Amino acid sequence: MKRFVALVIGFVFGLALSWSGMTDPDVLRDGLLFRDSYLFLFFISALLTAFIGLRVLKVLQARAVLTGEPVAWTTVAPERRHVVGSVLFGIGWAVADACPGPIAAQVGQGVFWSFATAAGVVLGVWVFLRRASAGRVPAQGRAGAFGDRVERAAVLAER
Repeated sequence: MKRFVALVIGFVFGLALSWSGMTDPDVLRDGLLFRDSYLFLFFISALLTAFIGLRVLKVLQARAVLTGEPVAWTTVAPERRHVVGSVLFGIGWAVADACPGPIAAQVGQGVFWSFATAAGVVLGVWVFLRRASAGRVPAQGRAGAFGDRVERAAVLAER
């Protein structure tokens, strides 16, 4: 059932990205080149929605749909790995005209270079898992339910 719910959530997310134009490489490129403010207005509205929505969910003591865990978060001071990751993310986004979110939707829409972008994401995950299995990823980078899955995936990647 969890996989079905995850599939529905992913489908709705992909549909929203497509409908809003966030899978169109031209929209992304124009935003990154500061020719059009639509991309940044979209980000600001998403950020405000998440900021307010998560706080409301926390006050209501809501639980995550898929894991049942309480809605909660911790903050950490930015570290070198955050800066390096941000730079790599930005370079990849600028080169590919896509961030990881819309790649699956772009593949579904037939944007031909999105297959190469998807391959890059898979490669990046593989590198992360290799580093995690070698103990080179800080413990806080692997914490929580996602971190447990990363640990299991890293063990499987070694086999």
